Amino acid sequence: MVESDTEDAEFLVRGLRRHGHVVDRVETGSAALGAYASADLVLLDLELPDLDGLEVCRRVRAAGPVPIIAVTARGTELDRVLGLQAGADDYLVKPYGFRELLARMEAVMRRVGIPAQQPPVAVAAPSVVDRSGLRIDATTRQVELDGQPVKVTRKEFDLLFILASHPDVVVPRKQLMQQVWGDVWSRRTIDTHVSSLRHKLGASDWIVTVRGIGFQFGRRG
Repeated sequence: MVESDTEDAEFLVRGLRRHGHVVDRVETGSAALGAYASADLVLLDLELPDLDGLEVCRRVRAAGPVPIIAVTARGTELDRVLGLQAGADDYLVKPYGFRELLARMEAVMRRVGIPAQQPPVAVAAPSVVDRSGLRIDATTRQVELDGQPVKVTRKEFDLLFILASHPDVVVPRKQLMQQVWGDVWSRRTIDTHVSSLRHKLGASDWIVTVRGIGFQFGRRG
């Protein structure tokens, strides 16, 4: 992964590792040219602090067949054409969904004959979470508070279930955005849903804002 933005890189590294990939990250084009040879696939941000990403792409492609997916905010048709002409096997414009990235990686690796990574075995999340009188049933997608039904939207349910399933974890904003909204990246969207949930549950301490990081389920029991 060639990515100069530390926050974006950390989120992607964690996600890719959860899906069984071994990930090495570098921040510059120069570092990428010294590290790509051992990779099965290169995720290349075209906005780099030292070298133009297109030039890095050309050099990597000229040296061998390692697959390259260009990942960039440059989204015009001309940008895509230049990226593909520089040697990229695929071109993904920011912002994008994590699931789309995984699908594109699998497609590129399939075309070049690299076996897909097998996801690690993980402990399944409980189908029912019951904390402090709040019952969240993932099977029926129903929420009850002290035995009384709470009407929530689909996105509100997903957001609440993720937080309540991991009460000891501060879940980063970007992770919540990816898991609940996919391609949508908006601070206002998640804040609006958190505010709505607090109102429907009758108290603000059900969901705690951890400034600069994300959110955490606030009650125990």
